Amino acid sequence: MSSPRIPPGAPVPTSVADLVLRAAAVHTMAGAAPATALAVRDGRVLRAGTDADLRELIGPGTRVLDLGDRAVLPGINDAHLHATWLGALWPDTLFADDGAPGPGPEKPLRTAAERRAAILRAGEILAALGITSYTEPGLGPGEDDGHIGAFGMSVVEQYRELAAEGLLRARVTALWLYGELDGPSTLDGFRAGLATVDGPGPDPRRLNFRGVKIFADGIPPMRSAYTHHCYADGSHAHLLVGGADDPEREENFTRMVRTAHEAGLQVGVHATGDRAIELMLDAVERAREERDADLGHYVIHGDLVNAAQLKRMARLGVGLSAQAGIAVRTAGVVDAALGAGSSDAAWPLREALDAGIPLCLTSDAPVLPPDWRKEIAAADQWMGPAEDVRQRMETLLRCYTVHPARQDGAASWKGTLAPGMAADLCVLSADPFTVTPAELPEVEVDLTVLDGQIVFERSPGTIA
Repeated sequence: MSSPRIPPGAPVPTSVADLVLRAAAVHTMAGAAPATALAVRDGRVLRAGTDADLRELIGPGTRVLDLGDRAVLPGINDAHLHATWLGALWPDTLFADDGAPGPGPEKPLRTAAERRAAILRAGEILAALGITSYTEPGLGPGEDDGHIGAFGMSVVEQYRELAAEGLLRARVTALWLYGELDGPSTLDGFRAGLATVDGPGPDPRRLNFRGVKIFADGIPPMRSAYTHHCYADGSHAHLLVGGADDPEREENFTRMVRTAHEAGLQVGVHATGDRAIELMLDAVERAREERDADLGHYVIHGDLVNAAQLKRMARLGVGLSAQAGIAVRTAGVVDAALGAGSSDAAWPLREALDAGIPLCLTSDAPVLPPDWRKEIAAADQWMGPAEDVRQRMETLLRCYTVHPARQDGAASWKGTLAPGMAADLCVLSADPFTVTPAELPEVEVDLTVLDGQIVFERSPGTIA
């Protein structure tokens, strides 16, 4: 799994390929003409086209894989996934396939060796699903004493060691966390954490600490989403950011966002309530007035985001990372918390896409299983019937390829299979455009390629 030997931005030489894949379909997600073959050299896409287009790129040392009726996609990018925690819990998750959230199984990671093993196990799980990139949304000193043991600085150290040893089986983007996971943080602690942020590692294309995460609130089923609405039991939530009262908490939260923006760091805000989302957008708008830079800030979850806020998000370049599987599973619980019919306007995935927001569909594993095929099926179910099923499939696939690359600040080199892009591939047993999103979970992942190297093969030896 060597890193690309060609510097980013350098022209791709039109010479002999290292690897050529022939398939029923190659979906580059780059707006290119239909292709049935793909050539790779030095970990990057050399060319996509027909067999005839690629014939000149095949030499004595080229490995040619005949994939038959299979299809090739860009590698899947889960933009919100707690991999270390997943590696500790799997096959358990916090949600059953057809159930509501419940207390997760207690399998704490107590030693550095256990954390290393959990990251490696997650790599195996994700590679088998065609996932070549993921985001660890919250690692840092705020969780050094956390009972789960999957989010503190020891995890950061294990990631760095594994990256240096070339043992990571996916590209990893991480957000720093200067408070507790799903818990409180303070402005002073946040500022102190930002003062310790170091530069990127030796290969930020494999491990990149890109920004920071802030927990603004909780979730609607727990009546902890910060919302303008009153809960059915008459209660109100407040921000998780420290302060003596709501105005002080709101001001401290705003300062956190503005401080991170000024430092050039991406901010991912866990915000499910409309009031929390509104504060985040106010803070981003003020920050961009002071320093007009698009750093890829985004709302995490965004359950109760409203139409006016979606328009502001699009204007400000704020993305959305959402979990359709949670919407499907918890709609009834949200109605119980906020009043009957409240879930009808929640998780407006279709409206977000229509507004031009770069929507990332994610699993939040191990809250849900990390199976992107099921999340696409859930998103399709939540969005309702599509006039054009093929267009719906393409739109949802972009939420797991193109849009997450943008969130990672990596759209120039991953997320599509255009020439010069990273040769991160997911090979499916059938063309996803010949099935409905509801049928997609039945399509197998047969091969996963990272950086031009095979990291998973479902049935070794069956692909010529």
